[in-house]
Amino acid sequence: MENTPPLGVGGLVIINYGAGNIQSIKFALKRLGVEAILTDNETEIRNADKVIFPGVGEASSAMQKLKASGLDKVIPTLKQPVLGICLGMQLLCNSSEEGNTKGLGVFDVDVIRYSNEVKVPQIGWNQIQNLKSGLFKNVSENEFMYLVHSYYAPLCEGTIASSEYGIQYSSALQKGNFYGVQFHPEKSSTAGEQILKNFLNLKSKI
Repeated sequence: MENTPPLGVGGLVIINYGAGNIQSIKFALKRLGVEAILTDNETEIRNADKVIFPGVGEASSAMQKLKASGLDKVIPTLKQPVLGICLGMQLLCNSSEEGNTKGLGVFDVDVIRYSNEVKVPQIGWNQIQNLKSGLFKNVSENEFMYLVHSYYAPLCEGTIASSEYGIQYSSALQKGNFYGVQFHPEKSSTAGEQILKNFLNLKSKI
C-alpha cells in the first residue's frame, strides 16, 4: 500500500457523540500512522482536514444525541471529505425505519429493515461489488468486509458499492464530499485498512 500523505493543519477528526465504534477506529488509524482527534467541538470539526462519522447502536437515540449537541446542523454542511461508518452512514440518509428516525438528508435514500426472510442482524463477512469510487482504489471486486446491521440502504443514485443479503443493497454511498460505508473498514483486515488509507488520501475541499 502506498504511503499516507501528511494530513492538513486540522488533522483527522472522529466525531464524538456517544454512539461510536471509536476505539477500534482509532486503533486502525494508528496502525496507519495517523492520530485522530476525538471531539464534538464544532470549530475543530469544521477545521479538520478529514472527518470520520462513526456509529454503532440505535438510530433514533443516536440522532437525539446529535441534536442535543447541535451536530445535526453541523455535519450536513461540512465541506471536507466525511466518512460515515455503519450507523454513521445510515444517519446521513433521509430517514431510517429504526425508531422512525429522520436522518441528516445527505444521501437521498431511506434506510429500511431487512425482511424476515433473512436472519437479522446480518453479522459477519460479506462481499462488496460494483466498486465505483476512488475510495476503493487497490481494493478488489468481491472483497470481503465485516458487517453487523439489521437495516440497510437500498440501491440508489449514490450507490458506489453493493452487497447481497437476500437482496442487493448499498454497502457504500457517495454524494460530493460525503462517503458512507455500511461495513466496518476498521475490522476488515488489509482491504479495510486500504479503504481507510484511500479516504485519508482524498483531496481536501477546505
